[in-house]
Amino acid sequence: MSNALASEKSPYLLQHADNPVAWMPWGEAAFAKARAEQKPIFLSIGYSTCHWCHVMAHESFENDAIAAQLNAHFVSIKVDREERPDVDKVYMAYVQALTGRGGWPLSAFLTPELKPFFGGTYFPPEDRHGRMGFPSLLNAIAKGWETDRAKLVAEGDRVIATLTEYRDQRPPDEGGVPDLHDTGGTAFETCFEYFNENFDAQRGGFGEAPKFPRASNLNFLFRAAAIQGVGSPAGQDAVRMATTTLRHMAEGGIHDHVGGGFHRYSVDDAWFVPHFEKMLYDQAQIAVNCLDAHLATGDERFAWVARDIFDYALRDLSAPGGAFFSAEDADSPLEHGKADHAEGAFYVWTRDEVVAALKEHAAFFCDHYGLAAEGNVPMSLDPQNEFTGKNILMQRRPLGETALRHGLAPAFAVEVLVGSLEKLRAVRARRPRPHLDDKIITAWNGLMISALARGAVSPAGCLADRREFYRDAAVRAAEFIQRELYDESRGILYRCYREERGANEGFAEDYAYLVAGLLNLYEATFEVRWLQWAERLQQTMDALFWDEKDGGYFNSRADDASIVLRLKEDYDGAEPSPNSVAAANLLRLSAILHDDALRSRARRTIEAMRPQWAKTPHALPEMLCAVERALDVPCQVVVAGDPQKVDFKELVVVVRERLGPRRTVLAADGGEGQRWLAGRLPWLAEMCVQDGRSAAYVCVGQACQAPVTTGEELRVLLR
Repeated sequence: MSNALASEKSPYLLQHADNPVAWMPWGEAAFAKARAEQKPIFLSIGYSTCHWCHVMAHESFENDAIAAQLNAHFVSIKVDREERPDVDKVYMAYVQALTGRGGWPLSAFLTPELKPFFGGTYFPPEDRHGRMGFPSLLNAIAKGWETDRAKLVAEGDRVIATLTEYRDQRPPDEGGVPDLHDTGGTAFETCFEYFNENFDAQRGGFGEAPKFPRASNLNFLFRAAAIQGVGSPAGQDAVRMATTTLRHMAEGGIHDHVGGGFHRYSVDDAWFVPHFEKMLYDQAQIAVNCLDAHLATGDERFAWVARDIFDYALRDLSAPGGAFFSAEDADSPLEHGKADHAEGAFYVWTRDEVVAALKEHAAFFCDHYGLAAEGNVPMSLDPQNEFTGKNILMQRRPLGETALRHGLAPAFAVEVLVGSLEKLRAVRARRPRPHLDDKIITAWNGLMISALARGAVSPAGCLADRREFYRDAAVRAAEFIQRELYDESRGILYRCYREERGANEGFAEDYAYLVAGLLNLYEATFEVRWLQWAERLQQTMDALFWDEKDGGYFNSRADDASIVLRLKEDYDGAEPSPNSVAAANLLRLSAILHDDALRSRARRTIEAMRPQWAKTPHALPEMLCAVERALDVPCQVVVAGDPQKVDFKELVVVVRERLGPRRTVLAADGGEGQRWLAGRLPWLAEMCVQDGRSAAYVCVGQACQAPVTTGEELRVLLR
C-alpha cells in the first residue's frame, strides 16, 4: 500500500511512495500529526540521484521491521532537498555543527515544533564496528522521548539558540567598518595562499580525497590571474592551479569520456572513481571554468571540454519546451527488466565488451584508457564490490604518446579515438539508462543559461559552428522559465516544474542564479527584454529575502512558518552562495543602470558576509570575486549599430577575446533597447554609428572615450 508520498510530483518522494514507512511530505499535516500524537519527527532529506540515499532506502526504509519502529514511535517526513533547499540548509547546518560533516541522506530527529535534537547522515541497518545502527538508534531515541523528553526538547531549544547566535554574529568593533580595500585585499591574498598551499600539483584539485569539482575555487583563481595579469608570476600560478585541475578532471574517471559531462565527485584523490550521478549545476559551472581556461591560455582543448559538456546537456538533459532536467542517477539497472541495480553500471566496461565493439583498435583504446582484463578499480576504492572485473575509463597519457606506442600517426590516432568513442556510445545506448530526475529547477536552469550564453560568445575556434545554437538554447530555456515558472502579475518565480508548475515559490538562489543568467544572456543577444526581466527579478528578490537590519539575503521568505530559523548561505560549495551571486548581480546592474542604490545594496551584502570571508576567505571565493568587482571602477563598452551585422560583432569579439578586467557590453541598437537604456543612461541616447560603421565607446565610470570603428582601435583602448 502506498503512503502519503504517492500524490507528490518529486521523483525522490515518489521513489519512497511504496516504502512500508508511513512517510509524509513536509507540511502542516505532518506537523499537526506530530503535535497531536506528541511524537518526535524523523526527517529524512535526500535527492533522487543520490547513491547513499538509495543504499539507506534499500537497507532501512524498505525493511518491514525498521518501518514498524518508525511508524510506532515517530512521524516520518521525507524532503527532496532540491525542492526545498531552505529546509535542507537549516537541518544540514545543525548536522554539520553536531558531527563536523554533512551529506545525504540527511537524517534528523526533531521535536513536534521542528527543532532538531539529534542527527547524522547515513546510518547502517545494524550495529557495525562500534557504530550504532539505525534500529538501535531508533530504540534509543524512542526510549529517551518517553523517559526524558524534557531533556530532548531543551536540546532542540539550545540548538536553535546556538544557530541563531552564529547567524547574527557581528565582526568585532574596531572603531568603525574596516576599509574594504584593505580587508578585501588581505582576504584575497589569504585565499590565494590557501589554494596555493593545498594545491595537489601532481593530480590537480585541492586537498586529499574525496575531490569535488568546486567551480567557485577556479572562478576565484581566474579572477586572481585577471587582476595580476595572466603573464605575471602570480597570474601564472593561478592559471596553472586552475588549468591543471581541469586537465586532470577531464582525463579522469569523473569525466564521462563516452557520453560527455562530469560526474558529481571522485572518492579518490586522482579523479578516477566517481560517484556517478550527473548534476545539471555541475555541468553548467564546469563549462564556464573551461571557457575561462581557454581565455587564459588560448588552449583549444579546454573549449573542447566545454563543448563536450554542452553536447551532453543538450542531448540528455534537455526537456521539451527548452529547459533542462536536473540530474541523472548514480545507479542503474544491471539488465533491462531486472530489479537489480548497481552504481555506475551504465558507465563501466569489461575489457571483453570493448574488444568486441572496437576489434582492431581495441588494444590502442584499452591502453589509452587503462582497461584491464581483471578490471582496473582497486578493491580499496570498491567497498561494495560493484566494479569487480569492470573498468572505468581514465586517460593514462597524452594521445600523442599512446599513438607512438601503437605506431599510429597523430592525426589518425585522433580519428581512431573519436570513432571508438562513438561506437561505445552506440553500445552503451542499448543498456538500461540511469534514472533521470526530470524536475526542472529554476536556479539550476539559471546556471545553465549563464553557461550557454558564455559559450555563445566564446572566441574558441572549436565552438564557432555552435555559437548560435548555444545562444538559441539559452533563449529557449529562459523563455520556458518565464512562461512556466514565473507569475508576472506578482513578479515571483516558482522553484520547480514537473508535468506542471510546483507549489513551492522560488528561493533566494532561484532569483540570484537566474538574474546572473539573464545578464549573461543579454550580452549574448543584446535583447533588452532580458535586462528588463533581470531588473524586475532583482526587485522581487530584494522584497522577499533582503535583511534590512544587517544586509544580505536570507535563503527563505519571512512568511514560511515551517522554517524555524532563517539562514543566510555563507559558503560557496557545490553551488555558489546566493549572497555571492547576488552581490555580483547588483554590481553588474548598478554599472548598467548607474544606480547607486544597487551598488550600496551590493556593498551591504558583502559587509553582511564579512565575518565569514574575513576569517575563512577560502569558504567564500565567489564572494571575494564580488569584492574585487566592488573595488573596481565600472567599465562599459557601448557598441552602436545593428547587433546582427558583421562589423558590430567584430567589435564585440575584441571585448571578449581574453581574460582580463571586467567590462559590461551594451548595445546602442537605435531601437527599443537603446531607448530603454537611455532612460537610465541619458548620455547613451546620442551614441550612434560612425560613417555607416558600427562604433564602440569605452566608458570608465562616467567618462567615455571618443568612438572607434575598428577592432584594432578598440584593442588599443582596452589595453
